Amino acid sequence: YCDIFVVFFKQIMIRIPRYTRYIFFVLSMLFALSTIFRVVFFVLNRIYQVSTSEELLQAFWFGIRFDLKLAALCTLPLAIFISFTGNRVFEKKWIKLMTSIYATLLFLFITTFYVFDFGYYDYLEIRLDASSLRFFNDLSISSQMLWESYPVLWIFWFIVLFAFLGFWIHKKGVSKLQPKKTSDNKPKNWVFKTITLLLLGFFIYNSFSHYPLRWSQAFFTQKNKVNQFALNPVLFFFDSFSFRSEGFDIKELQKYYPVIADHLQLPKDKIRFERTSAFPDSIPNRLNLVFVMMESVGVKGLSYYGNPLSTSPNIDNVIAKGIRFSNFFTDKGGTAASVFASLTGLPDIDDVSTASRNPMIVNQRILMNQFEGFEKLYFLGGSANWANIRGVFHSNIKDLKIFEEGSYEIENRSDVWGIDDYALFREADKELKKLHDSKKPFVAYIQTASNHRPYTYPDQLESFRALSEQDFDEKAFKNSGFKSIEQLNALRYLDFNVGRFLYRAKKSGYYENTIFVFFGDHNSIMDASNHYEIEYNLNLTFKHIPFVIYAPQLFEPRAVNRYGMLIDLFPTVMNLVEINHTNYTLGRDLLDSVNYKSTSSFVYLKQSGEPTIGILKDSLFYKIQLLTKKAFLFDLKDEKQQDLKNVKKETKAYLDSLTMGYYYATKYLYFNNKKD
Repeated sequence: YCDIFVVFFKQIMIRIPRYTRYIFFVLSMLFALSTIFRVVFFVLNRIYQVSTSEELLQAFWFGIRFDLKLAALCTLPLAIFISFTGNRVFEKKWIKLMTSIYATLLFLFITTFYVFDFGYYDYLEIRLDASSLRFFNDLSISSQMLWESYPVLWIFWFIVLFAFLGFWIHKKGVSKLQPKKTSDNKPKNWVFKTITLLLLGFFIYNSFSHYPLRWSQAFFTQKNKVNQFALNPVLFFFDSFSFRSEGFDIKELQKYYPVIADHLQLPKDKIRFERTSAFPDSIPNRLNLVFVMMESVGVKGLSYYGNPLSTSPNIDNVIAKGIRFSNFFTDKGGTAASVFASLTGLPDIDDVSTASRNPMIVNQRILMNQFEGFEKLYFLGGSANWANIRGVFHSNIKDLKIFEEGSYEIENRSDVWGIDDYALFREADKELKKLHDSKKPFVAYIQTASNHRPYTYPDQLESFRALSEQDFDEKAFKNSGFKSIEQLNALRYLDFNVGRFLYRAKKSGYYENTIFVFFGDHNSIMDASNHYEIEYNLNLTFKHIPFVIYAPQLFEPRAVNRYGMLIDLFPTVMNLVEINHTNYTLGRDLLDSVNYKSTSSFVYLKQSGEPTIGILKDSLFYKIQLLTKKAFLFDLKDEKQQDLKNVKKETKAYLDSLTMGYYYATKYLYFNNKKD
């Protein structure tokens, strides 16, 4: 049987063009090189001592996929070139020379990268990333440190040796594939070329889901050493390259720290953000908590807050019967930014993209991780690879269970965001009921998506019925601020699903013992109207969102008019239900009137095309452009919207210091709030 298999295999190989085999030979050579270095890294750093066998298998699985992705990326230019040259890669001397140089340089490049990565990890216990370029700022000191700390000459000769090894392996491989004189213009050859390029593309994408393989997937455990092992340093370096200028300025923080310390009741003598909350009888009968992030929901669209259309009867009822915060804002527009802020307790002030996509700050001390004895769950309709959110959740929250596409019992993909909110809430309810029946307390984070473009909703489902423009008076619809009937129906569909979720919770039995926390991530883009007109003109409508703690069986309804933001979400709820915790972030308890007599909302936005930060406090809105340093001060009660910075100079100076304090404290904590 072995002889038959060998003959069969040889027959298949004969039919594959030699230049195709050459491409996969180079791919295999580069993949093997990365895999060898991965094994060396594993042994040198004793990864086996800090991980379980299950974690090791998963880390190796991700690592091999990253290595294959790197090999495919490096091989792709060669494959495109050979798709035009065919077997001439073996016949033309200049082509042979070019491919030989290219393959050898790749071997040299990867080897050099790994050598520096080993040293960098030995020095800082993180893989090589773009922040390492800071060592070039003082090249003389960095060079001397390298010379005195490492055997530089031996390392140099090791790299040279590996370059020659790569050259020799490539040369041997080419000689084995040297073809006889054959035609290169057969129609079947184009089929092989196409298949080769498609395969390389798949290796680069490296996923069967709707999102490609990303660095965040390597951060699947709280054990940082295991996560670091799963990464590929070459890919990680370039993934982090767009964030290379990110960092913190300790001198600027020291300048503004007294103001932020006074505002947040922090120690004045040293920079310290740690605050411990301890309760004598912390949850004798543990309550469940469910955080529901309502996609694209701001106060402007809700009928409870004055929208002239009946848009949200179920959400209105929740707000009316809950502890409601009417001056609550998201720091930055965008779902990924809001998820990051709500979880980490730090605003998203990333100028390039979103903080969740920055691999250098993914490691954070998250309050959700401090729910000791709780089952922790995260539900979303699509993939957690979206915006690298997986890295924020999985690497920071111990024993977290992520439910995403592919995890649910019943899945009918609705649109780009996965299953719709009806199905999401239904599947979440099933899991929460199981935990309730087994008497296990839980904390869950549910991220909705149907109230987001492309606004996918059914024409009719149970009591929900999609409306048409004919169902509304034209003037009333225009005054609502909605851009389209689809936008309105999407909000109505979310509202319907919120009502259905609470109904299911009652039926499943966990409603009475659960606190539901509903909040928006940002408002959808709406038209101007006389509803929240001043906020609209100041570009704040997008950031003004609802926040309500709903448990009418436990808490009396009340309105809280203090200013707050998403970073205050977990501190407020955890203090309300008396869960022992230590807060290392900028978030604070909005219900604490003793320690926090003064509250504010920090915001990040764009002004005239440049990054701008601001603060909302006592109906005043101060903002400053980070590049040109242009500053503005407005009163949200002033219909004329006059710039008051030259009128209220002392107030402007204080708000400027408070704004800059939040900004530099956030930068500092990005890099100094790590859980390890």
